[in-house]
Amino acid sequence: MTERANGEELRQFIERIERLNAEKQEAADHAKEVYAQAKGHGYDTKAMRKIVARRKRDRDDLAEEEAIIEMYETALEG
Repeated sequence: MTERANGEELRQFIERIERLNAEKQEAADHAKEVYAQAKGHGYDTKAMRKIVARRKRDRDDLAEEEAIIEMYETALEG
């Protein structure tokens, strides 16, 4: 780490982060609008959110998790 912070460089980093955070919030707002539209068309937004989350994940990790859940559910039945 440097002894002294370069004010202009630091300001540029901070402003970039602020812009990215604003863009992220804008994207989240747009996603909310899409979910609201989907709900208006009769879709279950809770299920849609789960699908979106699952599609982000690695297929192998997801398959492993599902296998473990199935194994645990089987163990609970018996």
